[in-house]
Amino acid sequence: METATALRTSFGTCIRPSTKSDLGRSRTGSIAFATVSNKGFLSFSNPRLGLKSASFQSQKKRIAIKASLSSDSAGSDAPIAPLELESPIGQFLSQILISHPHLVPAAVEQQLEQLQTDRDSQKQTEEPSAPTTDLVLYKRIAEVKANERRKTLEEILYALVVQKFMDAKISLIPSVTPKPSTPFKTIDSWPTQDEKLELIHSPEALEMIQNHLSLILGNRVSDSTSVAEISKLRVGQVYAASVMYGYFLKRVDQRFQLEKTTKVLPDNTGDSAPWMPNVHPEVEVPNSGSFGQVKASRLRNYVMSFDGESLQRYATIRSKEAVSIIEKHTEALFGRPEIVVTADGAVDSSKDEVIKISFGGLKRLVLEAVTFGSFLWDVESYVDTRYHFVAN
Repeated sequence: METATALRTSFGTCIRPSTKSDLGRSRTGSIAFATVSNKGFLSFSNPRLGLKSASFQSQKKRIAIKASLSSDSAGSDAPIAPLELESPIGQFLSQILISHPHLVPAAVEQQLEQLQTDRDSQKQTEEPSAPTTDLVLYKRIAEVKANERRKTLEEILYALVVQKFMDAKISLIPSVTPKPSTPFKTIDSWPTQDEKLELIHSPEALEMIQNHLSLILGNRVSDSTSVAEISKLRVGQVYAASVMYGYFLKRVDQRFQLEKTTKVLPDNTGDSAPWMPNVHPEVEVPNSGSFGQVKASRLRNYVMSFDGESLQRYATIRSKEAVSIIEKHTEALFGRPEIVVTADGAVDSSKDEVIKISFGGLKRLVLEAVTFGSFLWDVESYVDTRYHFVAN
């Protein structure tokens, strides 16, 4: 129980919501989980990982696609992505990911061109001049179409993130749900892919990620076997915050690598520069001596050379679509938390589920989350060059 207590203390200290409302913060002050349908999950299959069979079922314009990953799941059906895609274009891209994953970029290009055509066409449509029923109907139709385009854009972004994991031969963690038949076993039965996840990042970014892991796991970073009982809500909060941290980290590392290449880095980014806390608004340095032992690094010192306004700007998720993806993907992994806000404003999480997970499994979750955020930055930037949607 000491392990579990220490871990809960670490989570409670290390993770806090950003002061920015567009960083996925809920009214209760915790990291928000979007409200989505619980009717099922989208399961992408990956032929490169050993596809044995794929089944298609259509119900209310939804599909569920599963594949047997012979190398990782010992013959059991294992989804490669937990989030369900519901739009026609999302379903189309999911089938392309199964049958011809190398054609996803071309399919995305075509769909983005169509979205741009639809948006331009709507702008050219004349709005009724008089405030009549026609004007109300016009605005309602325009709103519905805009929402459809936004949902389609979200699913295009998500499909591109999934493809980047597939290209790296990394399987995404499926829905975290304890099996009723084995309630006393740990839920982290997924394969260990820490090395593959670490290779995605630059050496400087990886130093920051190791520091992030130290803040969360403390002296248990190298302990992969010990097991802790922990609130599933807390694990979900850590995952969502780590996605946002990965997004932020890729954003600043991209600028750092550019300035390093062009030899215009500030003078205070050397390894000997003093370390300063609170490099990212999602992570605080704990007061406990057992946690948060963070090493200085060039990228960290580079980030700390930013002024407060620049740091906040880099820590902000740029688009509503990206925020929504983080929320929906996190809820698809951990489920919708049962949280009740009492009359005095306190949060009652007594119904929250407690799960058993090893510290190695927690490390795998955090590494995947940081990589997911990094990929999300990449695909958001790529798509925005073809279909502008990121606010300036």
